[in-house]
Amino acid sequence: MDLDEPDDGALLRAHRAGDAQAFGRLYDRHDRAGFHFIRRLLGAAHVDAAEDLHQETWIAVARNAASFDAARSAFPAWLYTIARNKVWDHFRRQKVAVLSSAQEDAAMMVPDPGQSPLEQVQSRELAQEIVSAVDALPLEQRGVFILFAQSGLSLEEIAQVTGATFETVKSRLRYARSKLRESLAGERSAHV
Repeated sequence: MDLDEPDDGALLRAHRAGDAQAFGRLYDRHDRAGFHFIRRLLGAAHVDAAEDLHQETWIAVARNAASFDAARSAFPAWLYTIARNKVWDHFRRQKVAVLSSAQEDAAMMVPDPGQSPLEQVQSRELAQEIVSAVDALPLEQRGVFILFAQSGLSLEEIAQVTGATFETVKSRLRYARSKLRESLAGERSAHV
């Protein structure tokens, strides 16, 4: 972030004071990461729901800006907490099963143009295996894994986002990694 650029807390305070541009800047800064987090929790089969939940998340951020406490958590952790709650509410409302989205997600991944055609196919297959393995994780473990691996939050921040204890978060991450190793090792040996 540019040193002249206000931090997230300052932008949220400016929004509360009526500065619409401040909220726009905050949105621009975290929009993609928030949407990606929601989409990965839901799976690609629910892209329409992801867009709606993404919008609901930002509406909740705007409405609840006064409740943000920078001393308790970083803005991204607060945003992911709201987003996770919207996803959980969606699953409770819809009672939808989490569907595997490996084919759709992997198809959207762009291969490295420096790779040979064989390497591109192998990379795409590996990407499909990884996405499929992550999608197969139980929702709580998948959420922790995504927050850790893709969002870069610390275990303490993940505990805040999920409302779980630090030890529970560590355990979920450990089990997620273990299941991913098992799944990917099984996939690799199945191709040999």
